[in-house]
Amino acid sequence: MPIGIREWFQQVTDRALEILDLNNSDSPLDDLVNHCNSVLSRKGEATGLALASAVVESWRRLPISDHLAFFEYISDNFGPDIEELTLTLDKYRDRPCQELLTKIHKVSEPRRQELFRRINAAPDGLEVLIHMRESLGKLIQKHSKLDSIDMDFIHLFGSWFNKGFLRLENINWQTPAATLEKLIQYESVHEIHGWDDLRRRLAKDRLCFAYFHPVIPDEPIIFVEVALVNGIARAIEPLLTTVPGSPDNADTAVFYSINNCQPGLTGISFGNLLIKQVVSVLQQEHPKLKNFVTLSPIPGLRKWMAIEYPEFHSKLENSPNQEEFVGCVIEYLTTLRKGKLIDPVARFHLGNGAMLERVNSQADLSQRGKNESYGFMVNYLYEMDSIVINHEQLMEHGTIAMSKEVKGSLNSFRGSSATLRKKINESQHLCPYPKQIDRSV
Repeated sequence: MPIGIREWFQQVTDRALEILDLNNSDSPLDDLVNHCNSVLSRKGEATGLALASAVVESWRRLPISDHLAFFEYISDNFGPDIEELTLTLDKYRDRPCQELLTKIHKVSEPRRQELFRRINAAPDGLEVLIHMRESLGKLIQKHSKLDSIDMDFIHLFGSWFNKGFLRLENINWQTPAATLEKLIQYESVHEIHGWDDLRRRLAKDRLCFAYFHPVIPDEPIIFVEVALVNGIARAIEPLLTTVPGSPDNADTAVFYSINNCQPGLTGISFGNLLIKQVVSVLQQEHPKLKNFVTLSPIPGLRKWMAIEYPEFHSKLENSPNQEEFVGCVIEYLTTLRKGKLIDPVARFHLGNGAMLERVNSQADLSQRGKNESYGFMVNYLYEMDSIVINHEQLMEHGTIAMSKEVKGSLNSFRGSSATLRKKINESQHLCPYPKQIDRSV
């Protein structure tokens, strides 16, 4: 937001706060609740903006220990007007018409949504709402009554963060240092070890793209790191450590790290838009590129293997030869539960219309890579002509787009898994473990 507008907002809110003469109590929770009630009762724009700013400041002062109490309060007291909704529904049953249908839509909306809209209008309001949902996400698993608040956030964020508002930027060494520092902070797939490591990731054969929102222009929403190389990368270490080369003759763009920077925006879809837009940019700027692939982690593999194939899990812990287990990895990547792929990364890329191109053993030998997936990584191939049909086939029929190599490995595994299990058990003089969770995972 331009500084002139910020100053104007601040002047308006400061003057309105003087008129309102708000007195804070000894209870930050009471202050926040009172300000939330007040912001919905005021019709004046200046006082409404001032009260929204007071809500922002009250939230920032609220101890984490009071977050649950606040969310429970707005769950109980800021829902739809049930009495008015029931009355309107009764009228509609007697006299169906567009006027009453419109009123039903209006009165069925929880008051929380209007509260969030008004908070959003305050300086730093959107950032605070994102932090609110981040806090809510930590509580919601144990307190299911808060689900409705999360649905309100998703509804509003889905509109506020649509593609039309987001700005794509190429992050490079000329990007402000504050933003570069945040890349180091937010990188959660392959840790960036300081400025020298970051410099390699932003060299001429490496690119980084991020989405920004105009209301919080200094905070990346999501970013992706791309390597321009020859051939489809099979391991992560060369992408992170090799000496920079010329991108001019590269034929492949490898998306090797995608990071959502704001936990409060979890579940709001940006990644599919980001990848497709970056592919479009790369095609224009580097016309020699023929392949657009990922080199992706498999975060849930080890836990799944310990439960479903405990004898393979035991073997893989210290196996120098993992190739015979590739089919089993593909089995995991293609397993559906309640109509959804169980691996979150596979669900994301295959849901975007990518193809499961290849599984690579000994691809991530970092401690994290071993702990999560025994070092396996996977290539998902984005072919722009096939994205739509791949997506539709998965959504409508559960059909997963796979290369011939992957399909062959999967069929071979399914046909020989019993034999392979027997071979492992005999070679180690082991009996199959019972199917139970390995608590050390």
